[in-house]
Amino acid sequence: MGLYKTDGSRITKAAFPSTTAGITDPEVIVTQDVFATRHSDEGSYYTGTSNDTKPEGSVKTLAFKAGQVVRQSAINALYPPAVIDSISPATGGVAGGTVVTITGKNLDGVTSVTFNGVAGTALNIVSATKLTVTTPAVTAGVRDVVLVDDAGNTTKTGGFTYA
Repeated sequence: MGLYKTDGSRITKAAFPSTTAGITDPEVIVTQDVFATRHSDEGSYYTGTSNDTKPEGSVKTLAFKAGQVVRQSAINALYPPAVIDSISPATGGVAGGTVVTITGKNLDGVTSVTFNGVAGTALNIVSATKLTVTTPAVTAGVRDVVLVDDAGNTTKTGGFTYA
């Protein structure tokens, strides 16, 4: 699922259009219309089985109207952390250049993938359950793979081996 402005640009968690009084789980006032997406061939939000080829879906519906008052926790719930189920292939050369497919959940908000702290390149969000990224050059050994998204970092300890 993605959240978007009227002009079609994606809204990150940090840039969600609202105001707050700075209290724990405050009520916030939405400052502009926010739209959610779903896939055109299903009745609920993306579940990973759609034939809709757009990563976050092609059907936009109004999720929050400008002026609406909501709790910050309700907004936070719309940005679940990424989950890594598998990394394939799980090995590659120290020169980098291996195209890796990561499957899991909530991958549509991932903005960066690092291998041993070095950012991969050519990140492609295929869907909420699949992304691809090209490995950077890193010294030999078993390395952590870290996904960075709006909800924070998700780490697969020892997720990729450089040989």
